[in-house]
Amino acid sequence: MVYMNTYEQWKNSEQLDVQLREELLNMAENEEQIKDAFFSPLEFGTAGMRGVIGAGINRMNIYTVRQATEGLARLMESKGEEEKKRGVAIAYDSRRFSPEFALEAAKTLGAHGIPSYVFESLRPTPELSFAVRHLQTLTGIMITASHNPPEYNGYKVYGDDGGQMPPADAEALTDFIRAIEDPLNIPVMEKEELEEKGLLTILGEEIDRAYLKEVATVSVNPELIAEMSKEMKLIFTPLHGTGKMLGERALTNAGFESFTLVPEQAEPDSEFPTVQSPNPEEPGAFEYAERLGKEIGADILVATDPDADRLGAAVRTNEGEYVVLTGNQIASLMVHYLLLAKQEAGTLPENAVVLKSIVSSEFPTVIAESFGAKMVNVLTGFKFIAEKIKQYESDGSRTFQFGFEESYGYLVKPFARDKDAIQALVLIAEVAAYYKKKGQTLYDGLNELYETYGYYQEKTLSVTMSGLSGAEKIKALMKQFREDAPVAFAGEKVVETEDFSTRLRTSASGVSETIDMPSANVLKYHLEDGSWIAIRPSGTEPKIKFYIGANADSQAAVDEKVAAFEQEIKQVAGK
Repeated sequence: MVYMNTYEQWKNSEQLDVQLREELLNMAENEEQIKDAFFSPLEFGTAGMRGVIGAGINRMNIYTVRQATEGLARLMESKGEEEKKRGVAIAYDSRRFSPEFALEAAKTLGAHGIPSYVFESLRPTPELSFAVRHLQTLTGIMITASHNPPEYNGYKVYGDDGGQMPPADAEALTDFIRAIEDPLNIPVMEKEELEEKGLLTILGEEIDRAYLKEVATVSVNPELIAEMSKEMKLIFTPLHGTGKMLGERALTNAGFESFTLVPEQAEPDSEFPTVQSPNPEEPGAFEYAERLGKEIGADILVATDPDADRLGAAVRTNEGEYVVLTGNQIASLMVHYLLLAKQEAGTLPENAVVLKSIVSSEFPTVIAESFGAKMVNVLTGFKFIAEKIKQYESDGSRTFQFGFEESYGYLVKPFARDKDAIQALVLIAEVAAYYKKKGQTLYDGLNELYETYGYYQEKTLSVTMSGLSGAEKIKALMKQFREDAPVAFAGEKVVETEDFSTRLRTSASGVSETIDMPSANVLKYHLEDGSWIAIRPSGTEPKIKFYIGANADSQAAVDEKVAAFEQEIKQVAGK
């Protein structure tokens, strides 16, 4: 009953925020609610911490933000006084309490004499990544819950390369955070004193201009854009998030003229009133864009999530309907266009490399290899893509061309080191212009790629298991797969198993070799027909994710394979 003691400590604290105290009093008779809020603290995963806003150690509130920032301050101090003085860049999106959480982080850092560079208003995550590099701060903080529902917020930490904090520092940060016994009594410096002591700098248009100048380099063929800028029609919705601020300017700077914002979703709104979830992965996010698209005959609909690091797209078919593309399909179109355009321009380097996560499609792999580019896999989490970019810049062995994850995250140019939907917005518009000039839609272009390279299809099944019991179920499922390893899925034999926690790749005959990647709680099964299944607990949400990848020589055949795998996985997961 430790959680009850923690609850009482919070409820009786004289320092507790009035609104949070009222929330705690309201849950006094609901032990299950108290348990959920206090059974364990929010933890850092593949993308920082993320949780429901409210009172408790398992919630996002000013005290858990202070605790995380106190841990970050101690980590920075451990690196020495000069490193500490480099400071922290801080940005936030359109969610509830985002500005307040950003200021609380600055106030906590100020108590350690650490300077903060805080944006004047909401900004996209990729601009925060860019700002860390541009200002040469030691770290960065982004207040966001990405595409989660309105009741969530989150906290992401960045290293000095602009990538999300790598595992070694993230583990050290977690240790510093756990060493803080009382998050209610963390010293903070008030805003006025921060300003007086020069520990708070407000960022604005200067960083915007510097970032947009770099975004302008994303375009591969400006002549194509100039030729098709009026003909190619694009609908853009930022889904009530940060995307409009820089996305609109980026499209204009690139030379696109025929784009329209969805008016009902253009302005920031923490309640996201027009969508069930502000997630560009979901077809429902395109409802308003599709309606407008049909009115004006738009070629492509594009949506960015609240912090503008993810981008989704829907493309028009010849029948005038819109089909929502998967993240893997968008990446495939982008990889093909980028490498083709550079090859034709004579600018594709011999040592070109494309980076992707281990749970992303192999379709872009065969496309990249057809242009002589190498595909390199990394663990899930864009920080691992950032680490590879840093490695290649250091040793000169490869020249980065593109990086992506199946979860709608893309990076074209490495001036940012996280998913960048502003860059992706400019590139996907250029890809659409390319096919428009050929008299095709992006849907035609995708089918053309399938006919050339084979039919690939992927599906992700996310099973939510909330609360303490959910976390235990997820652990039990992963244990079950490890101890009773499957030998086949839907009749297809497992020929190789990769366990990224032990970093072992084992063939069906029992021969093992080491996987040259950091340890991670992921299992991946390679099947005899070239298909694959991967299993991974989410690092930031109470979910276990099952990934399916299949390929065949026709759309019907690949559909059949994916459906068979999905049915078997649902039985195993109890869904």
